[in-house]
Amino acid sequence: MRVGVPKELKDQEGRVGLTPAGVHELVDAGHSVVIQTGAGEGSGITDRDYERRGARIARSAREAWDAEMVMKVKEPIPEEYPYLQPRRILFTYVHLAAALELTQILLESGTVTIAYETVQLPDGELPLLTPMSEVAGRMAVQEGAFYLKKTAGGKGTLIGGVTGVAPANVVILGGGVVGTHAAKVATGMGAQVTVLERNPRRMAYLDDVLHGRAMAVMSNPVTLEQAVAYADLLVGAVLIPG
Repeated sequence: MRVGVPKELKDQEGRVGLTPAGVHELVDAGHSVVIQTGAGEGSGITDRDYERRGARIARSAREAWDAEMVMKVKEPIPEEYPYLQPRRILFTYVHLAAALELTQILLESGTVTIAYETVQLPDGELPLLTPMSEVAGRMAVQEGAFYLKKTAGGKGTLIGGVTGVAPANVVILGGGVVGTHAAKVATGMGAQVTVLERNPRRMAYLDDVLHGRAMAVMSNPVTLEQAVAYADLLVGAVLIPG
């Protein structure tokens, strides 16, 4: 199979759809890989890094898209719509639940789209979404702590408190991967943390991995209303399939 990896065009997207290690695995399995020049620059990967693992460097996006399967990071943007062709396989994050126009375009194009975020194991785990969820959970608290500052338009609350002053109340809606990692960072920063979750087994898991430093509460309309009312920082971490 011919596999193409174009450079990401979405604003501020520095990731790339395939690493040199991935190229090595594909080439070793008998596939050919074409990488658009500069595709890995945002991730600190040079064209030469790819060439050393057996990839060929394409000089244009069109050449990289001219493949049986295209591997990306983010969903296609309008400039890339002309490359969506019947029976071409597109392997990327697409998040179609919030993208009606893109959904219709993909259906009309005949492109076979495999969304990373929907690849699921028999036990329900989402292995390709998990790493991004970990990043999202950790960054949510970091960003929230920044915007609690007066200079950033916040309440002037230090997330971990200080001697004689209580720490911030961080409320996390959902105890999945995003919520767990948000709670790890928030408790590590010294915040008072409450995680609202509906699955009793997940609540027990949270209590175990967080060593009792966060309070896991059964989520329902009453507890949700109470928790949101006193939250200094609210983190949305509920999984919406798709």
